Amino acid sequence: MPAKAKGKGKAKSGKVASTVEESGRHSRSQRAGLQFPVSRIDRNLRKNNFQYRIGAGAPVYLAAVLEYLAAEILELAGNAARDNKKRRIIPRHLQLAIRNDDELSRLLDKVVISEGGVIPHIAPELLPVKTSKRKAASQEV
Repeated sequence: MPAKAKGKGKAKSGKVASTVEESGRHSRSQRAGLQFPVSRIDRNLRKNNFQYRIGAGAPVYLAAVLEYLAAEILELAGNAARDNKKRRIIPRHLQLAIRNDDELSRLLDKVVISEGGVIPHIAPELLPVKTSKRKAASQEV
């Protein structure tokens, strides 16, 4: 008499596809090579009535753009965190990353980042005037 099988589920008989690669079923994000969810973006585009007709490539393109922007901001914020000797990205690092990059600053110029602070800047008029010794000596003679 065979021993009782442990665990739940059916006994495996024959070849069963256990992973997505073996079964041939791929999500649209996997087919596009993206991390952002193409299906969720497609659902939100259709649900929020942006247009009556939405092509098949529109959510893929939008997911790719959003993923690129997120990766760019996170890379710059990670550099800002490392410059401040921190291992965790905080809103201040996001603020520094966005405001120090010309293109991102223009894209997000109306965005207020909570707890982000301000960019350090001292107007040149407020700085003390630097005088060289030669100029001071020539004016005395």
